[in-house]
Amino acid sequence: MELYKDFRFEAAHQLPNVPEGHPCARLHGHSFWVRMTIDGEVDEHTGWLMDFAEIKAAVTPVIDRLDHYFLNEIPGLENPTSEVLAMWLWEEIAPRLEGLVQIEVKETCNAGCIYRGPGTS
Repeated sequence: MELYKDFRFEAAHQLPNVPEGHPCARLHGHSFWVRMTIDGEVDEHTGWLMDFAEIKAAVTPVIDRLDHYFLNEIPGLENPTSEVLAMWLWEEIAPRLEGLVQIEVKETCNAGCIYRGPGTS
């Protein structure tokens, strides 16, 4: 069974490694949407895989470090593409959240990425 919880944050960034003249080289911001997906078995007694409050408790402190900040100034996010952000989130959250199997990051309504942890594509 998979369970997910969505989070949002606002942040600015610029991409330093894009070709000259690329619009993403300029300072700009996004309303980021992030989905944490957990995999496991439903507990017979509680009837749930995990309390949503547990997911929120593990993820919110990390999201708070991003919300309304310039991502390029955060260690590890010097080139804050959606892909790099997803991997950074994994490194920060996986140790706190048992059963994490996937992180999805969207920087616009129709563009984003899905990361399933180290060694996945």
